[in-house]
Amino acid sequence: QLQASGGGLVQAGGSLRLSCAASGLDFIRYHMGWFRQAPGKEREFVGGERWPGGTPYYADSVKGRFTHSSDNGKNTVYLQMNSLKPEDTAVYYCAADLRGLSSWSRRVSDYWGQGTQVTVSS
Repeated sequence: QLQASGGGLVQAGGSLRLSCAASGLDFIRYHMGWFRQAPGKEREFVGGERWPGGTPYYADSVKGRFTHSSDNGKNTVYLQMNSLKPEDTAVYYCAADLRGLSSWSRRVSDYWGQGTQVTVSS
């Protein structure tokens, strides 16, 4: 029900935009967000909506470089990633949850996308 796309290989300093299309859920009721998981590490929160369709908040590691946006007409959210660093390399997952931060702080979510690989070369 969450289909993520847009990952790939990019050089350090480059940009990528991830997309996540939602289907089969009442999009406007869900907080939408993003997580990532690097090899050997736990899944970590990247950014998400404070309320459904509302102001995004971000992990300190990506603040100022990543931007989350939403298109309610297309039931799609985006993650624009600029000034990418090798340490951003990970599988990125979109997430949808009715509670948002209270779930994501425990690394759980009602729905997860399938993940898309982002690799940043130095």
